[in-house]
Amino acid sequence: MRKYAYAWITIAFFLLSIVGHWLFGWYAFVNEAAEHHQRPEVDAWLVEMGRDTFENWQSEFLQLLWQVVGLAYFLYVGSPASRENDDRSEAKLDALIRLHAGENADAIIADIDRRFLRTGGHAQPHAHESEAAAQRLAPGHE
Repeated sequence: MRKYAYAWITIAFFLLSIVGHWLFGWYAFVNEAAEHHQRPEVDAWLVEMGRDTFENWQSEFLQLLWQVVGLAYFLYVGSPASRENDDRSEAKLDALIRLHAGENADAIIADIDRRFLRTGGHAQPHAHESEAAAQRLAPGHE
């Protein structure tokens, strides 16, 4: 649950805002109907609120989602900081360690990989200190 706290908070904000939007939309719809001496009809309100909701969704949320997620993903894939360059940098650093550490190089590299929860040349994306501590306490760790 803790790993996904940002997602849960975002969902809570979304639900509170959508409920508030529809609730205040109902009050405004009732007031407008009263001004025209008409009874508020739920069907007409649902159509109006659906239109307003999707208009806001399209103009705000999808735009922001595309900017944040799309740009972050596509720029990262092709950027100098992307995983491909990480692999190249890792290989260079491993070569330098082997050059200077000699026989101890593999042990040094393995220790660094364990400390930073690296597998296959890549760090775990959500490695937490508790997971790192558990891994250090695992049998076979020196």
